[in-house]
Amino acid sequence: MKIDVFNEIQDPRPWRDGHQGARFAEALEQARLADALGYGCWWQVEHHGAEEFSLSSAPELLLAAISQHTSRMRLGHAAVLAPARFNHPIRVAERAATLDHLSGGRLELGLTRSTAPEWRLFNIDPDDVRRQAQQAFEMIPRMWTSERFSHSSEDFEINDVPIVPKPLQQPHPPLWQAAANPASFEEAGRRGVGVLGTTIWESVERVRRMVDLYRSAAAACTSPVGARVNDQVAFFTFVHCAETDEQAIRNGAVAAAAWYTVKALTFFEAADAFAENMRHQEELLNSPEGGGLTGDFLRSEAAAATGPTQAQLVIGRVLRGEDVTPEEIFEALNEQDSLIVGSPETCRKKMKVYADLGIDRLMTFHQVGGLKHEDVMQSLRLVGDLIPEFDR
Repeated sequence: MKIDVFNEIQDPRPWRDGHQGARFAEALEQARLADALGYGCWWQVEHHGAEEFSLSSAPELLLAAISQHTSRMRLGHAAVLAPARFNHPIRVAERAATLDHLSGGRLELGLTRSTAPEWRLFNIDPDDVRRQAQQAFEMIPRMWTSERFSHSSEDFEINDVPIVPKPLQQPHPPLWQAAANPASFEEAGRRGVGVLGTTIWESVERVRRMVDLYRSAAAACTSPVGARVNDQVAFFTFVHCAETDEQAIRNGAVAAAAWYTVKALTFFEAADAFAENMRHQEELLNSPEGGGLTGDFLRSEAAAATGPTQAQLVIGRVLRGEDVTPEEIFEALNEQDSLIVGSPETCRKKMKVYADLGIDRLMTFHQVGGLKHEDVMQSLRLVGDLIPEFDR
């Protein structure tokens, strides 16, 4: 299992000295350290209008800067927002190929549909985002592997255009898809791209089942959108390592995990997203074909249902606007092993759980909420000491 870094550039109130500029400078310092310690890849998100939750609205620029401060660590977009009003596919292909050259062939490219607040911001029809994402997945690798590119659809009329530069990696950089539900895991597998998921709100058992779902879909992929199937699973989760379990708590891990949970559920409008996800799952279950692998997944999940977990109950209370203490949120998530917080020995045990699930890349999310930069750096160092045990 590769040990990677996942980053949002978070800047919570009350703002500290230097504010936004300081957060970018700290990210560069963290990236240099991660590169020296042997982390596998630095994954940078794309979000817009997220304020303190994420300053990462131009990840291609930050990754370009990081490429000039590192030499070994791969650089991942996790992920480019795929609908064309966010990013025209030609611009995605051009920028990504340029970054591949600037980094010496270290790029990993993810794509995603995004969510409701960003669709509104860019005036994107929510009912059309799946089609647009599929179109981007099909267009971008063809631009990279064709001397001249043509494409005709209701969105684009492109006739025999040379899209340059071509990537340094041949035939092209690995492709990924960000996924937050079983249907998206199957979708990524059927496209033949790697899947980028999160463990923060998922139990270990559900992660295992989603990994199996993805593997089954990827194994059945005979026409990948890219030149080859990228059969890889990556998951991100909050990681904070200190000399002792008690020190990790004193550093503010409880408050950071709770802050992230509340901010993420609010920014992504999780209550509405949950309702839309339920509607889509109902469509899959009621489809004449049975809903494919996702339909089977949902039916087996319903048959084995034992009631909501403590984490699900707590998240439900947050979504209803109840006042939930940071301690309640942290304990509920920690109980199901969806956080990796504590001493090196505690973190080793929790990381091994995910390695045993067959995850290819664990994207460790260190710079969360109000954690101090020096504590984030120490967490990177301590987890870095564990890398040889997992990435041989």
